[in-house]
Amino acid sequence: MAQPLDDLPEVFLSSDDLSSAVSRAVAAGELRQLGPRLYTKNLTDAPEIIIRRNAWPIVAAYAPGALIADRTALENRPAEDGSVFIVATRRRDIQLPGLWIRPRSGPPPMDDDRAFIGGLRLSSPGRAYLDNMAPSRKRGGVSRTLSREELELRLDDIMRRRGVEALNQVRDEARRIAPLIGREEEFEAFDKLVGALLGTRDDDLVSDRARARRTGAPFDPDRIALFEHLHQELQNTALPSRPVAARTGEANASLTFFEAYFSNFIEGTEFEVAEAADIVFNNVIPADRPEDAHDVLGTWRIVSDPVEMARTPRTVDALVDLIKKRHAILMESRRDKLPGAFKQAGNRAGQTVFVAPDHVEGTLARGFEFYPSLDAPLARAIYMMFLISEVHPFADGNGRIARIMMNAELVAAGEERIIIPTIFRSNYLSALKAHSLSRHPAPLVRTLDFAQKWVAAIPWSDLQRSQEALARTNAFMDPAAADDAGVRLKIPQAYE
Repeated sequence: MAQPLDDLPEVFLSSDDLSSAVSRAVAAGELRQLGPRLYTKNLTDAPEIIIRRNAWPIVAAYAPGALIADRTALENRPAEDGSVFIVATRRRDIQLPGLWIRPRSGPPPMDDDRAFIGGLRLSSPGRAYLDNMAPSRKRGGVSRTLSREELELRLDDIMRRRGVEALNQVRDEARRIAPLIGREEEFEAFDKLVGALLGTRDDDLVSDRARARRTGAPFDPDRIALFEHLHQELQNTALPSRPVAARTGEANASLTFFEAYFSNFIEGTEFEVAEAADIVFNNVIPADRPEDAHDVLGTWRIVSDPVEMARTPRTVDALVDLIKKRHAILMESRRDKLPGAFKQAGNRAGQTVFVAPDHVEGTLARGFEFYPSLDAPLARAIYMMFLISEVHPFADGNGRIARIMMNAELVAAGEERIIIPTIFRSNYLSALKAHSLSRHPAPLVRTLDFAQKWVAAIPWSDLQRSQEALARTNAFMDPAAADDAGVRLKIPQAYE
């Protein structure tokens, strides 16, 4: 008995049992044809949208039990021209709006090949790489296999995201199945390529990233894209110049105290202002919180030193030396955080997974290449802060080091510093995430520009009067409480 048309999916292949009912439904305007024996109940959406949405069930309908192979097995999606490459018993291509099913002959699925949608099978990683090592000529549309550069980048991604052991597992799988599918020559080439990436064999690598890995300086390409995007935003934004106003020594001491105070508050090292002032100015170390106290004191020792804060890097080696030295001072009391040494384990914050330990120096080096071409001090400051924050090179203290490096750029240029008060913490972190997760740099530039404008407007004097001035701008308010009350950080006007 034929299946009722109402029970059929959005897209289906007509069969002998359905052909009469389908013909009547098409004539009545209840169905429309998308391709050979392919029909849909959707009379609204464009054919290519319907087909792309149902790509895998359609492939399974036309080629039951087929093996997803070649470039499709690694990309896990139709190619840019809609091509899906499969191993199947059928021989002829099927070209539909937005989808091009391109079968070839080959060994049938094996136990290692994974179950997929609609009874399809997906080539195991080892088999997929062996198939992609085979020579392929482009005959209309995209090539059946990935290019050598594309393969290098995918293998580098495996090492970067999952480690060397994961790459070795793919190679071991490829070695085992190569004779079973007639890919012995392809395995020899694949083995040589993996060895070149690991630095154990000679082979000509074509991608910049793979060559960097072989020389011992692998980098995170996703971060480089973020740095380039931020660089473009900074180059295209007319940022103001805010020269430092003439201040007394006491006023400068107050400003740098609050810089250290708020920078630690952001990271959860919270003290009352009076407690923090005792730590900084009277060397009073609370018996129950000595490490937290040293964090505040270490930060202040750096940001209050005009000679140290006037130092900016001219080379990436100088950058590495600077951040390590400043980190050693900041984390002096936390020996478990490896003061002055780069992290040995990965780190993350929420959804953001930072650069892997073995990619830190290479990513800093590549990211630093954008820095010298920025002319405006504020642009250099924003870029330097994001570079350090996004790489996250240390086990702890990364945010404070990033803000120290940011303000060093401004101090060296005679420009006003940037301070992130407590009430502005959420704005700052949200702006960082906007670029880190969504490649949207404008909020970060806008947020730090506002923070510098706020600092420049504060009438810094002695500690007490500075604190009173900050309070009038809502600087000390908890961000959540401020949001509930509809309160924002205010730019101060005139004070009595």
